[in-house]
Amino acid sequence: NMNFLPGIWWSLPLILVWATPPVTSSWWYMGAVGSSRVMCDNVPGLVSRQRQLCRRHPEAMLSIGRGVAAWTAECQHQFRRHRWDCNALERGQRLLSRVLLRSSRESAFVHAISSAGVVFAITRACSQGELKSCSCDPKKKGSAKDSKGHFDWGGCSDNIDYGIKFARAFVDAKEWKGKDARALMNLHNNRAGRKAVKRFLKQECKCHGVSGSCTLRTCWLAMADFRKTGDYLWKKYNGAIQVVMNQDGTGFTVANKKFKKPTKNDLVYFESSPDYCIRDRDVGSLGTAGRVCNQTSRGMDSCEVMCCGRGYDTARVSRMTKCECKFHWCCAVRCQDCLEVVDIHTCKAPKSPAWMART
Repeated sequence: NMNFLPGIWWSLPLILVWATPPVTSSWWYMGAVGSSRVMCDNVPGLVSRQRQLCRRHPEAMLSIGRGVAAWTAECQHQFRRHRWDCNALERGQRLLSRVLLRSSRESAFVHAISSAGVVFAITRACSQGELKSCSCDPKKKGSAKDSKGHFDWGGCSDNIDYGIKFARAFVDAKEWKGKDARALMNLHNNRAGRKAVKRFLKQECKCHGVSGSCTLRTCWLAMADFRKTGDYLWKKYNGAIQVVMNQDGTGFTVANKKFKKPTKNDLVYFESSPDYCIRDRDVGSLGTAGRVCNQTSRGMDSCEVMCCGRGYDTARVSRMTKCECKFHWCCAVRCQDCLEVVDIHTCKAPKSPAWMART
């Protein structure tokens, strides 16, 4: 659940995390039904344009709360094997705000995935009839043609254009106020996140006719699972392009001329990331002390990389697992419970006492 906490924070991802009440909150429901003005005026950190949208569409804020849960979980999934694991989202606003202040690759990803989460949540709410201001895509009516022949639009096509329009108005409103270098970076990455959701809109069809002969087809457009958007933005994070402002301050140019100019789909950043090895609140790092590492891996989750060369501790633990599973006709899989002894490796803390002063 996204807890409603007092205070004012400047960044949209922070607002989405801390200004959105739980989706089951009776206070939120009563506020939406009763006085949207009172409710929206009490959400911290919103700029004027966002408060206007909140008052006009109070039920949409509930949907955004679901979007927060989706993008937070996706961020943590994508970074689960890395030193920075996106868990700063659950450890307090100061940690996340420090990450976002650096204009790093991690900041670029958080802005993109949070913007995508709003698009996904609003679009889904439209299709499920939860919002008064939208419904299924009104443009998908009548007949059409694809590589397989003619078909009729039917069912409920996801209204992705409305989701993008709403997300752009709400998410970007925070950045239009400044229009400085960081605002331009955030606007770029917000747009990349919105475009990523639309990229995976797919056509689904149902066949009609004798014995499913498909003489007639009814089709609709549907968003793919949010994981596809997360996986795509993760690739963009790994290929993010470092940029600098151009001379007239209206856009970007690549920091290294050897790299390509960023497209609208790419993520951009200004500052190099810290190594996140030690606990340092100034950069939003929780450090990797105590993190579980993979002794046999050669990737980012390896004990050598995750533990930053400090070494690791090993503990032997027992756990119950499913084993000797057999398929029984028809149709069940039955397993036994087996006791398994495994070694768990966790990163050592830094030996030098100097790092304590930075926590």
